Amino acid sequence: MLPEELTSLVKKVCRQKSEGQSIELKAAHKGTPKRLYDTLSSFSNQDKGGIILFGIDEDEGYAPVGVYDPQDLQKKVTEQCNQMEPPVRALFTLTEVDGAEICSAEIPGLDLSERPCYYKGAGRIKGSYIRVGDADLPMTDYELYSFEAFRRHLHDDERTVPQATMDSLDKEAVESYLASRRDGKPGFSRVSDEQALEMLNITHGGIPTLAAIMNFGIYPQGYFPQLCITAISVPGTEIGDIDAQEVRFLDNRRIEGTIPEMIEESMSFCMKNMKVRTIIDSETGLRRDRTEYPVEAIREAVLNALIHRDYSIYTEGTPVQVDFFADRLEIHSPGCLYGRMSIEQLGIARPDLRNPALAVMAEVLTSAENRYSGIPTMRRTMREYGLSDPVFENRRNEFVVTFYNAAKADAVPAPARGRRGDDLVEFCMIPRTREEIADHLGMKSVSYAIKTYVQPLIDAGKIDIVASDVPGDLRRRYRTIADA
Repeated sequence: MLPEELTSLVKKVCRQKSEGQSIELKAAHKGTPKRLYDTLSSFSNQDKGGIILFGIDEDEGYAPVGVYDPQDLQKKVTEQCNQMEPPVRALFTLTEVDGAEICSAEIPGLDLSERPCYYKGAGRIKGSYIRVGDADLPMTDYELYSFEAFRRHLHDDERTVPQATMDSLDKEAVESYLASRRDGKPGFSRVSDEQALEMLNITHGGIPTLAAIMNFGIYPQGYFPQLCITAISVPGTEIGDIDAQEVRFLDNRRIEGTIPEMIEESMSFCMKNMKVRTIIDSETGLRRDRTEYPVEAIREAVLNALIHRDYSIYTEGTPVQVDFFADRLEIHSPGCLYGRMSIEQLGIARPDLRNPALAVMAEVLTSAENRYSGIPTMRRTMREYGLSDPVFENRRNEFVVTFYNAAKADAVPAPARGRRGDDLVEFCMIPRTREEIADHLGMKSVSYAIKTYVQPLIDAGKIDIVASDVPGDLRRRYRTIADA
């Protein structure tokens, strides 16, 4: 960054008195911090990297205290960077704020294929960290495995279930599936059943795969007790809320079976727990019932949760969750977004499939369209109902879809509600250009960044548009409204 940009960042941090997802503060006025490995690792392991600011002391009220020796500091920080695997290439910038010399080290995010970045002295398992808020936390076994699985193209839906046999599968369902796959394929029709089962990932070495158990199993939960759905309905807006009769759960169900069976039973649960109101058509006078949320959107979300969840040994103890609250419906799927897919790309880019074999089977058995249409369908049907867009969150070790039952006029726009919206409000405390905002969000499309994330905040009264105060600069700036 430029010295002027660093000066603005330092003043912002001192004013807000906080670190963040991509900002770490170190005093460094008495010497180089001896252990930066955790932060170097966590910043390298997130897409947009991060910035370490040397010369700001949290214990002194976030005051600029300067660094002891800028040149020696850069040398010793670089030495620590070289002890990482792969080595970290920090970019340093110097500036002066209130008479104190401040040094920043920009840590670039690594490509997914190179992660995790870890401290060689501690090893890959103990030396890998991830950034959560303003904290550097050790990576879980699952997080480490997820990088490895993507890099090596491992698909857990294709792993065998050693304790299972062909008798564990519904014979008629398997035969029907084979017939549907052979239909119109003369060459494949000549392949023996045993070969066909192997080619379709129903068996490997004659042993049923996890995908086969989940789609054709007589009782899948006999092998994987928690590969099910837990569904609840609570009277308030948080788990633990109770109603006037001190009832904690209005409904509570454990849904088991194959993926097609769980889809149908979960939809029955949702229909039972959704409010239904009668609408009279003003033109025809006909009455029709309308559910609280569009059924098509819920079905797509539950399908995605079951088909695209993580099926590794690290998450097989975690069920999919369907949670009804007074103001929203949440659907939790174990495992983060797979591969390079980001929240911004959902419904736009073609994702890498985490469970390709299972997805193909489910496409036939559940009429699921494995054509990347699920997210657009959710958005379209919610808008048709006059409701706000669904909110997608890539939380640590899980992916969550939230449907709100408020009308658009009463609802806070989705991008303004989540962490990214809060981050933009903070970022725009200093007036920012369109390009600066897109770069901050890590997005190449400036127009998409403004339309998707800034405009909802403008509509919500959190950000406004101001003219540049730089002579000759005609670009607009986006600034946080002071009392927002």
